[in-house]
Amino acid sequence: QVRLVESGGGLVQAGGSLKLSCATSGLTLSSYSMGWFRQAPGKEREFVAGSSWRGGGVYYANSVTGRFTISRDSAKNTVYLQMNSLKPEDTAVYYCAASGGFDPRRVYEYNSWGQGTQVTVSS
Repeated sequence: QVRLVESGGGLVQAGGSLKLSCATSGLTLSSYSMGWFRQAPGKEREFVAGSSWRGGGVYYANSVTGRFTISRDSAKNTVYLQMNSLKPEDTAVYYCAASGGFDPRRVYEYNSWGQGTQVTVSS
């Protein structure tokens, strides 16, 4: 069984930083594309950042480019999302997900999802 557990969320002031972690088990991290998604109240889930298992390609939503960084530590089976210069509009539940596909932008290819961690950014 693939299990994904997010952590690191919390309350932060605008302009601050948070680093989210996604601890994985039941998979070989180097063989999976990994993604971070978020969902705010009343809104649809949106793609935030993704890392491909093939070629090391990294992708970001336009709204977070330059502020967020996705990375992985295969030895620890953990994926990270470093979030800097946070804005109130970043407030959402953030989810970690694993995909068997090589393009993490293909949302429909994600197989496993974590429970999510709340990120709240105050003005």
